[in-house]
Amino acid sequence: MEHPQVTVYDHPLITHKISLLRDENTGSKQFRELIEEIAMLMGYETLRDLPMEEYQIKTPITTTTVKRLAGKKLALVPILRTGLGMVSGVLSLVPSAKVGHIGLYRDEKTLEPHEYYCKLPEDISNRLVSILDPMLATGGSASAAIDFIKMRGCKNIKFMSIIAAPEGIRKVSANHPDVQFYCGCVDERLNDNGYIVPGLGDAGDRIFGTK
Repeated sequence: MEHPQVTVYDHPLITHKISLLRDENTGSKQFRELIEEIAMLMGYETLRDLPMEEYQIKTPITTTTVKRLAGKKLALVPILRTGLGMVSGVLSLVPSAKVGHIGLYRDEKTLEPHEYYCKLPEDISNRLVSILDPMLATGGSASAAIDFIKMRGCKNIKFMSIIAAPEGIRKVSANHPDVQFYCGCVDERLNDNGYIVPGLGDAGDRIFGTK
């Protein structure tokens, strides 16, 4: 699926790790580790446009000009609960990032999202915001999360998901044409229950070992 707002990472390591995520025999421990590893690999590329500024330093040999990350930089906002699995992978790249949380649940009948929690850094409007959710399915939760972020004055927003459905991409892209999306794979479709096909099942249950 081609879309100007969507970047799909087809790196062999990401593709291989996603294949392990899909396997129903992959247990919760390995599943959590894979989510973290994929998030780190995706984050490396997703954050390549972080702003830089020049500094003067002294090496053991001479004085030189180097570049470092500039100013108030990054905020990670996982969508609870599955987005929590991606946080540590991205934080390993940018340990100084602030972390907010948005709690949404999906009505099993209407498939519409409902908010139950939202806590964001006070200075989030000054930061590049990366919203994290392993699965972009119907697009309802993603659209709602982006709405909450924008209400705080944020204008620089990215959305990271490991697996996305075409239906979700179409919905969120239409609602938020100014947001860039990054995913590891775009799957075939949603089934009648709003699950991604072939997907990997319920990511939250598999991360946390619940049913």
